[in-house]
Amino acid sequence: MLVFYKERLAILSVPKTGSTAYHSALRDRADLVITHPPELKHAPVRRYDRFIQNMFRKMYDTEMEIMAVVREPIDWLGSWYRFRRRKDRIGHPHSTRDLSFDAFVQAYMQTPRPEFADVGSQSEFFRTRNNGVGASHVFKYDNQDRIVDFLQNRLNYEFSLQRENVSPPAETTLSSATEAALRKHSKADFAVYEAAQ
Repeated sequence: MLVFYKERLAILSVPKTGSTAYHSALRDRADLVITHPPELKHAPVRRYDRFIQNMFRKMYDTEMEIMAVVREPIDWLGSWYRFRRRKDRIGHPHSTRDLSFDAFVQAYMQTPRPEFADVGSQSEFFRTRNNGVGASHVFKYDNQDRIVDFLQNRLNYEFSLQRENVSPPAETTLSSATEAALRKHSKADFAVYEAAQ
């Protein structure tokens, strides 16, 4: 999470959407930088609103606009799947090393989810509290030029991005039946993505 007080902007970090690269590029320019623990770095809208936004309301009678990035849901799950196939995950309950992507997505749709497939939901990330403030600026992960332009203009600060925390390659093809089931199961996630800039 990055907060820019003068510009009244908070950048929330949806997991697996390139947030580490933005943190590296903008951390020296930000007024508030939260990189650890992951529960705070990746605080969803409602947690941010309850704790951080509320602090600005009470102390300074102001609010930050919220910006975040959303990834196409199949691509997002593919990134999680590849991330959890890393060698350092072998033997860990999160490992997807011995699974196909199709099996991972099938597990993701279960209730409850197995630990290796329990990666949350992008639509849940954007869920607001009662009377809470939602995200003002939601960008599609595939529109990196648009994200950079927005931030450079808003912050009056030029920066370049480096690729960081990139998941290793792996086959991420879904059967037509699994994809159809996912689109039904995660329709809220697809809607959030389609509504983004």
